Amino acid sequence: MPVDASLATLSDQLFAWAIVVYSIALICYCGEYAFGRRGRVASTSPERALVTVGAGSTTGSTGTSAGAPAEPAPGRRRQADRFGRVAVAATALGLVIELASLTTRGLATDRWPWGNMMEFAAVVGAVGVLTFLGVLVKQPQVRYLGMFVLLPVVVLLFLGGTVLYSEPAPLVPALRSYWITIHVTTIAIGTGIFLVSSVATLLYLVRRRWELAVEAGRTPTRFPVTLGSRMPTTEVLDRMAYRTAAFGFPIYTFAIISGAIWAEAAWGRYWGWDPKETWAFITWVVYAAYLHARATAGWRGTAAARVNLIAFGTMVFNFFIVNMVVSGLHSYAGLT
Repeated sequence: MPVDASLATLSDQLFAWAIVVYSIALICYCGEYAFGRRGRVASTSPERALVTVGAGSTTGSTGTSAGAPAEPAPGRRRQADRFGRVAVAATALGLVIELASLTTRGLATDRWPWGNMMEFAAVVGAVGVLTFLGVLVKQPQVRYLGMFVLLPVVVLLFLGGTVLYSEPAPLVPALRSYWITIHVTTIAIGTGIFLVSSVATLLYLVRRRWELAVEAGRTPTRFPVTLGSRMPTTEVLDRMAYRTAAFGFPIYTFAIISGAIWAEAAWGRYWGWDPKETWAFITWVVYAAYLHARATAGWRGTAAARVNLIAFGTMVFNFFIVNMVVSGLHSYAGLT
C-alpha cells in the first residue's frame, strides 16, 4: 500500500509540535524549581545542615526538615505553583500530540508506527512521560522533577527528528508480523519506564553526594552537587527508582520472551546470540541483579544506584551503538 503523503506530513508536523510543547513544559518545570520551596537545609550553614541531616528528622517525603528555613513568600509559592500546573498541563498536551503523531504515521503507512529507530524513540519518550505522570498521582510533591525527566525526552525526540529520522514507509518484509505489535511495544514500554528509574537514580546520587558533603561540614559549591539541596530525600528518590524499575522489569522480561518466540517463527531458532539479543540479555541480567540485591539482600545506597545506572547504560548502548554501528539480524534502524 502506498504511503499517504498528507498524513505523513501531518505526522511530522505533530512530532515537531510535540517537541515544542515538551520544551515549554520543561521551561515551566524549571520555573517551579526556581521559585518553589527550598530543600531540607538550603540557605543554612553547614553546621546546621549537618545536625539536620545527621538527625534524619523529616516532616514529609519532600525532604523538608524540622528547623529548616521558612517557606518562600506566599507570592513566590503561588508563582511556583502556577509554573507547576502549567508544566503538567503542557506535559499532558505534549503527550497527546506525540501520540497523535504516532497514530497518523501509522495510518499513513498502514502499519504499527514503530518499525525504525525514530519511531521507537518516540514511543520510548511517550512512555517515559506517561510513567512520570503516573508517578505524580502517587507523589505530587516531586512534580518539579519533571525538568529532569523531560530533558532526556526532549533530547531523544530531537535526535529522533534529526539524526534518527526516517521517511514514513512500509515495513521491511522481515518485520511484517503481528509479533512486532507485541515484542516492540513491550520493549518500548520497558525502556520508557527504565528511563524514569534512571533519572531518579541519578538524582539520588546527586542528593547523596550533597548530604555527604554537608555531613563532613563542607559547603557544596560545585555543580551538580549543589542541586542536591533542593532534591527530595534520598529515601524518596531511592523508592521512586526502585519501584519504577520493579514495574518495568517484568514487562521487559516478557518482551525478551516474545522476541525469542518471534525469532523461532522467523529464523527457525529461539536464540542465536545476535548482537541485539546479546545486549538485551546483558541488560536483563544487570537489572535482575539490581532488583534481586535491592529486594533480598537489602543492598541499598550508592552501590545499588550505580548498578541501576549501569543497567540503563547497557540499554542505551544497545539502542544507539548496536543499532547504528553493529550489523546483525536486527539491523532495522531505518537509517541510510
